[in-house]
Amino acid sequence: MFLFSLDSRSVPIFATAVAFPDRRASHLHPRASLLPIQVGSAGRPPKSAAISDSLRLLEWDKVCDSVSSFAGTALGREATKAQLWSVDVSYEESKKLLDETSAAIELIKYGAGGMDFACIDTNLVKSAIHRASRGSLLDGREAIAVLSLILFAENLQITLKTAVKENANWYNRFMPLSEMIMDVAISRSFAKLVQQVIDEDGSVKDSASPELKRSRDQVRALERKLYQLLVELIRNNDNEESTLEVCVVNGRCCLKVMADQLTTFNGLLLSSGSGVGSIIEPIVAVPLNDEFQQARVLVARAEEDVLSRLTDKMLAELDDIQNLLHTIIRLDVITARAKYSVAYNGAFPDLYLPSDKGGVSITESNFSPNETFSKVSLSHRPPREWKLYMPKAYHPLLLQQHHDYLRRAKKDVANATAEIRRRKLQVKNITKEDEIDSHLASMKLQVIELEKNHPIPVDFMISAKTGVLVITGPNTGGKTISLKTVGLASLMAKTGLYVIASEPVKISWFDAIFADIGDEQSLTQSLSTFSGHLKQIGVIRSQSTRKSLVLLDEVGAGTNPLEGAALGMSLLESFAETSFLTIATTHHGELKALKYSNNAFENACVEFDEESLKPTYKILWGIPGRSNAVNIAERLGLPIDVLDRARKLHGTARAEINEVIVDMERFKHNFQQHLQEAQHYLMLSRKLQESLFMAKQKVADHVAIQEKRKVKVISENAATARSILRKKLHEVREFAMTEKTPENGEAESSRHSIENVKQSSLPTIPTERIRLSDTTLVHEKKIKIPSIGDAVHVPSLGKHAIVLKVEASKKEILVQTSNIKLRLKLGDIETQQV
Repeated sequence: MFLFSLDSRSVPIFATAVAFPDRRASHLHPRASLLPIQVGSAGRPPKSAAISDSLRLLEWDKVCDSVSSFAGTALGREATKAQLWSVDVSYEESKKLLDETSAAIELIKYGAGGMDFACIDTNLVKSAIHRASRGSLLDGREAIAVLSLILFAENLQITLKTAVKENANWYNRFMPLSEMIMDVAISRSFAKLVQQVIDEDGSVKDSASPELKRSRDQVRALERKLYQLLVELIRNNDNEESTLEVCVVNGRCCLKVMADQLTTFNGLLLSSGSGVGSIIEPIVAVPLNDEFQQARVLVARAEEDVLSRLTDKMLAELDDIQNLLHTIIRLDVITARAKYSVAYNGAFPDLYLPSDKGGVSITESNFSPNETFSKVSLSHRPPREWKLYMPKAYHPLLLQQHHDYLRRAKKDVANATAEIRRRKLQVKNITKEDEIDSHLASMKLQVIELEKNHPIPVDFMISAKTGVLVITGPNTGGKTISLKTVGLASLMAKTGLYVIASEPVKISWFDAIFADIGDEQSLTQSLSTFSGHLKQIGVIRSQSTRKSLVLLDEVGAGTNPLEGAALGMSLLESFAETSFLTIATTHHGELKALKYSNNAFENACVEFDEESLKPTYKILWGIPGRSNAVNIAERLGLPIDVLDRARKLHGTARAEINEVIVDMERFKHNFQQHLQEAQHYLMLSRKLQESLFMAKQKVADHVAIQEKRKVKVISENAATARSILRKKLHEVREFAMTEKTPENGEAESSRHSIENVKQSSLPTIPTERIRLSDTTLVHEKKIKIPSIGDAVHVPSLGKHAIVLKVEASKKEILVQTSNIKLRLKLGDIETQQV
């Protein structure tokens, strides 16, 4: 006998329905009752009735149904419900469940389209396993289901290998799913055999065996002959009024004759009835029908041989296939948790194990609701310990309901738009078109309203020293929803789900979540509402520990206010000593005063807008709720004398307390505004500082690049100039060595040739920053400065001129030749030799 089993923290696949109240397991396998239901670690006591009642009051079963809807397989959905309902898990198991969910989210973000399990029919795979284990023949559809399972697992392995090839870190990011996927055995030989012999629709292929192909060919040939024979009989029928039809009865081809009609052929009457006609097998068709039946028997035998071979192959690999199904269902459960967490923008909860000291160290800079504090500016602040930190937390069922309404509204708009297009093409009535457009506009407005009326999140920030939180406020203000939100968030984190809140989330692992919410009146036990609450609270009090979460709604209600308040105070003081965290809602004003006599208590209230006379569904921390009854009555128009009398009866002392509470609310509101402004300015200053630093860095980089470029250009030009000078100097030296020492005219021509060489070389040399040193080997002849009135020779003109003016500092002279005055350099003239 082959049975399924999961690990110590899971529920067996075939025994999931028994974990839910008022559900039947009739759809499960007959042997499912033999399987033990494993919940939590071995040796733990069974789930208490108090915890089951608490789960029911928190509507945890609805959350389980919502998460299971994200599973792709039937067994996966049942296993998801069972896993989530089994809340008796250890801290280590909860951490492992969260790690699995995180890995699945990473796999989904990577783009693993293979995480859609809807293509697997787990019920057929389960049936195939049971058939093979009992020695029964497999059905073709069951074989195809097993094939789909194997190919799906193989595709998962390929996806993971591809990811690891791209980046080796993906393997660790997908842990522990990486090991789960890669360690599974793939029965490729069985899959290959199924592909060879079974068609996609589950029928056995003709090519599965030669005998099957031969028998099916014979069946098809006989079928054609029978059809031709019967058609010929119908055609040869002389009675035009009779109506004949070809039909198959019990595998034999016959003719159907309408009632009270005669035929011209002999046959066997198989059945008849008034108004339905008669089924007749023609005598001439009997031999062919007999042969046809024999051929069909041969086909059935050949198909059984193929399926028997397939069953034997599966039986040989049954353990691998069974383990594969178990792994795929487990992956389906994990993926359902991941998809649910992603769909509702959940945050990974930092789960910690509660201790006697309680709480966990969390810096305020990391846990600002707006997350805008500068880490640099707040790094010097001492850390603050929180017992529970969930900013902007949503009730999962309210959020799901809103998503469902919005999705349906958008779908209705899309359907209406398509219908309007269709009608406009058919109907040209302008009046009807206007009505249709108006209806569509109203539907779009409904979508806009739904988008605006988004559920309001609640901030939960409970310090480590707080053992009991007392929430006060008006009815329908959101107190009970707040209780359920904390309870459901604790259950979600414990069972491996992300918490629907803004990051970061710090939440304790609770060994049990107890709740007393709603009307617990019991007619069968003759208990009133008050008695029902007391009975439930008594059970919770006896079972809660220093690691438990206790949620009490309207503690002390349902009886005399004074006695109820006294009883409520005593109960809360008791829970402060026995539970890790207790959250209670109440209308009793006396419970607010516990904070000032016991450090383990903290106050909070749901905010109420006196202008609109409606609750805002926000929680104000550290502030006790105040009475708004008289103020509301005044705004609703009750007579002044009635209101004055009510205020007098209520007492001036309590009125003063309300005024103090009003001042506290105003001061806290102003503080929150100033805090948000400070956070905003801190964020701006940090951005400006980063922008300034980046700009400064860019300027420094640009200057460095320009300096390097400038030095490079100068170096290249200097190198070019030096090369040219060396070349020209080498040419001059060679010229001086080859020529003899010139005399008179020869010396003059030699000097001119050297000057020409120098003049021709100068324009090709870069002029920037290039200077000839005093050690130049080319010696120039010293030029005599003439005096005014001297006669000089101007070689460029080939004429003589008279000096009119001499500017020795500029090495220039002014000369006149004929009627022309010229300003020349001293190097441009030749003085007359005396």
